Order: sequence, then C-alpha cells, then structure tokens
Amino acid sequence: MSTLNAAMEASASALSAERLRIEVAVSNLANAESTRSENGQPYRRRDVVLSTESVNSFDSALGRASATGVEVVDVLEDQSPSAVVPSESTEPKALTSSFGELLASVEQSAGAANDAVRQMLDGTGDVHDAMIALQRADMTLQLTVQVRNKLVQAYQEIMRMPV
Repeated sequence: MSTLNAAMEASASALSAERLRIEVAVSNLANAESTRSENGQPYRRRDVVLSTESVNSFDSALGRASATGVEVVDVLEDQSPSAVVPSESTEPKALTSSFGELLASVEQSAGAANDAVRQMLDGTGDVHDAMIALQRADMTLQLTVQVRNKLVQAYQEIMRMPV
C-alpha cells in the first residue's frame, strides 16, 4: 500500500510544481508589456527551476520501492536586457502629450518614407527599404486616425449623457 502512497506523493508534488509553473506563465503573459513594476523597472520574465525530490516511504526505506517527485527549487527573473524601456517620469502622461507624441511619430515616419523614396528614385536606395518605410508610415497614420476616431466617439458619448 505504501508503494501506492509513494506514487501518489510523487504525483501530488508534480501537480503542485506544475501549478506554480502555470501561475508564473500567466504572470509572464499578463505583464509582458508592462513598463513599470513595483521596483520601477520593466517587468522581467520569470522562470521556475525544478528539481527531483525523493519520496520517502516505508517501502523505500526497506529498499523495495522508490518514487521520485518534483520540487520547486527557485523562481528566477530573466537577466537579459529588457525590450521595454521604462518611462522617465513617475507621473502618468496626459492625454494631450500622448496624442502629441503619436502625431510626432506620424510626422517622423512620413519623413523617413519620403527620404527612402527619394533615395530609391536617385538610385542610392533600395526598393524594399522604400516600401517598408511607406508601409510603416501608412500603419502609423492608420493608428493615429483610429485613436482620433475613438476619442471623438468617446466625446460624443459623454455629450449624450444626461446631466
């Protein structure tokens, strides 16, 4: 009967370890784009380190049976450089400054697209680079228009509310 106990203990330890791995994976997914954690730095992916754990039962003490379980040794943060750059300011950005930055990025991508097309026409640039720059400028403009549409829609919804 204790062989069954040892097998159940090994299974239970594996289930507990996998539960923690799932919780860490969910946390990694939920915070993948977070720019600031509680320590002020971007969220870093965490990994669970597992190890074998021998399950001590009466039968294993007699040398007749043994089982190996799983234990969580540590949960480590990824030490590679983060792709997300933390914001310099601790204050949330105002909507107007965020929209202003979005418009500036539209102007910048349009200027880069114009330069790439000019270089392509001069023969010093590549057609692929010009097309990529044009697509990037187009996507940035489409994003800006969609944000503007949502802002107008929100404003109209607020104006329809009874006071």
